[in-house]
Amino acid sequence: MTDGYWRKTALEGSPGSIVAPRPLPAPVRLSYKTVKRAMDCVLAGLGLLALSPLLPTLALIVRLDSQGPILFSQTRVGEGGREFRCWKFRSMFVDAEDRKERLESQNEMDGGILFKMKQDPRVTRVGRFIRKASIDELPQLWNVFIGNMSLVGPRPAIPSEVAQYSLYERGRLTAKPGITCFWQISGRSDLPFDQQVKLDIEYAQLSSLSVDLEILLRTLPAVLFARGAY
Repeated sequence: MTDGYWRKTALEGSPGSIVAPRPLPAPVRLSYKTVKRAMDCVLAGLGLLALSPLLPTLALIVRLDSQGPILFSQTRVGEGGREFRCWKFRSMFVDAEDRKERLESQNEMDGGILFKMKQDPRVTRVGRFIRKASIDELPQLWNVFIGNMSLVGPRPAIPSEVAQYSLYERGRLTAKPGITCFWQISGRSDLPFDQQVKLDIEYAQLSSLSVDLEILLRTLPAVLFARGAY
């Protein structure tokens, strides 16, 4: 799959497989963003309508599993460093943030910026399932619909993580954050942070609807097989 502005040598999960020879001209980039925004609105709206019969059941399961709110919201950093409220089904106990500091020494993510544990004791029983299946992220379709996020783009980081970014790593913030992107179909949490950043920056340079569509198509099997999800 090729176009006049980029060449994909292999979208098989290896970082560095995407080459962006030159940036898109401003009119082409504007057109891309306009079409992508329209696609986000239509697909996110249809997704919310299709899932509307199931969402109340999911909400009840989350509520019965452990004490606390059904939804979890958190400040995240989006395109250009703008902050917004990101929504998820709650998958952790309500004191998860308070317990995080005591668990920092057990962080399994290379790089020290992201915090990940395969057996995180803060995750509820239902939370383990909905995180592995990415069901916890379904409320982010609302973020996409209202324009905070896109279906495809770098995952939004929390402000404390962004505060530790190098100038190079801040390149992730040049694209609107999304629900899925290159590293979600290339190993997800199994990829070290520096490789996640590399893939996100390469995505931001591409600005291609054909790439977006391919990522969306590859996301489904990645979710079904739960590769790198925990």
